[in-house]
Amino acid sequence: MTTSGATARRFAQVDVFAGPAYTGNPLAVVLDAEGLSDDLMQRFARWTNLSETTFLLPPTESGADYRVRIFTPSGELPFAGHPTLGSCHAWASSRPGPVPDRIVQECAAGLVEVSRTDAGYAFAAPPLLRSGPVDERLHDELASALSLAPEAIRDAQWVDNGPGWVAVLLDSAKSVLDVPLPSGTHKIGVVGPHPPGAPYDFEVRAFFPAPSGVIEDPVTGSLNAGIAQWLTGTGRAPEHYTAHQGTAVGADGRVVIDRDPDGIIWVGGAAVTRIQGEVRL
Repeated sequence: MTTSGATARRFAQVDVFAGPAYTGNPLAVVLDAEGLSDDLMQRFARWTNLSETTFLLPPTESGADYRVRIFTPSGELPFAGHPTLGSCHAWASSRPGPVPDRIVQECAAGLVEVSRTDAGYAFAAPPLLRSGPVDERLHDELASALSLAPEAIRDAQWVDNGPGWVAVLLDSAKSVLDVPLPSGTHKIGVVGPHPPGAPYDFEVRAFFPAPSGVIEDPVTGSLNAGIAQWLTGTGRAPEHYTAHQGTAVGADGRVVIDRDPDGIIWVGGAAVTRIQGEVRL
């Protein structure tokens, strides 16, 4: 992208929550975003055509290590999971000296703590902005959107930590994978358990409306964070489990969930830089 008076800025594209290489959710990161206008950030995010593009800035709040702004091709988000892990990885990889064990990210939703793990990074799930069961009307609307009989939905809850997620629980991972691309205007997460002995505990899918129609996200940290708060809080999931996501779209996303003794949910996974260089903005 060429603009008048463009500045060369460090850039990375990060593979987040991946199993094998190039099977996670890609994230574009502009590491030196000072001076960019909202319009230019949005135009660049639209141009990358990834689910999210982030822009790293100096923090404005005490205790934060950096500030991030998160853009989809159509708008800005207050928080998102794979942009949090990917941005933290890009920030940590670009700085001199050792990386601290705990890092604090500033975003529009507030301060988010990120920790280093053996697998990569994990973020502390932010509080849910909206939780609790959906009403009967929405329950039936979700069933219709997902081409399911209403009784096929074992439970449905709001798990909104910023993006607006509502989630439905099905009886099995197979039932999750059998769901066709839905209709409707809600951001819907679908989750179901794998059988005992499987390499993963749950299968997750994430659907969101876009100008071109409903899109399925490869791997979604914010949704997994909300689902983990719901499932562990109701005893449907253990305090440590692994979720798999992306099968239906050719991805192999692996999300590690841990609930610590203080009740904080940590959402972790791999983050690896696949493209590195500079962009002119």
